[in-house]
Amino acid sequence: MTPQAPLSRATFAADMNITDHGLLDRLDVYLAHLRKWQRAINLVGPKTLSDPWRRHILDSAQLVSCLPKHGPIKIADLGSGAGLPGLILAIMTGADVHMIESDQRKATFIREGARLTETDVTVHVQRIEDAPPLNADVVTARALAPMDRLLPWVYRHLKNGGKSLLLKGAEAEEELTLTAKQWTMKTSRKRSLSDGSGTVLIIDDLAPVTDV
Repeated sequence: MTPQAPLSRATFAADMNITDHGLLDRLDVYLAHLRKWQRAINLVGPKTLSDPWRRHILDSAQLVSCLPKHGPIKIADLGSGAGLPGLILAIMTGADVHMIESDQRKATFIREGARLTETDVTVHVQRIEDAPPLNADVVTARALAPMDRLLPWVYRHLKNGGKSLLLKGAEAEEELTLTAKQWTMKTSRKRSLSDGSGTVLIIDDLAPVTDV
């Protein structure tokens, strides 16, 4: 099987119908920042930096089409790590993005990345379960934890009627099955644009099951 060629900035822009070169420049600044800091701390899998526009920018940017189309929105990004997908969504949409990251070094990376890309975000240096509920319109998370651990965190920070957008791997269906006794929800799925085995899991009406 022939290895997939790295995704270029130009192909990403064409595929996502982006004509704003200033926005693309800011994404380039983020990637340069990521490469520099990766030498000192482990932010992403080292092999992913051979194809960063696909593995990190496209992987995050594909969530833009899933966001609510009306009015300003508040996004809570859980376990932001290298700022993915939260910082990329903030760069691309200007949404009010709150990023929860308990690791001080990673939080510093995100704040510096926001400064370099001239992007307004709020970084909460706390454990997800300890941070005050953010009452967000949308909660995002990227490969953060199995669904049985993840859903209580999502529910904590999601407002009533909000939606969650979770970037998951091939294990998503099995993990969902294991949560059926604890949670009710409406789910839909989109095949990941960046990873053939990945899924964008879209969850609405998330609620814990209550015993009658």
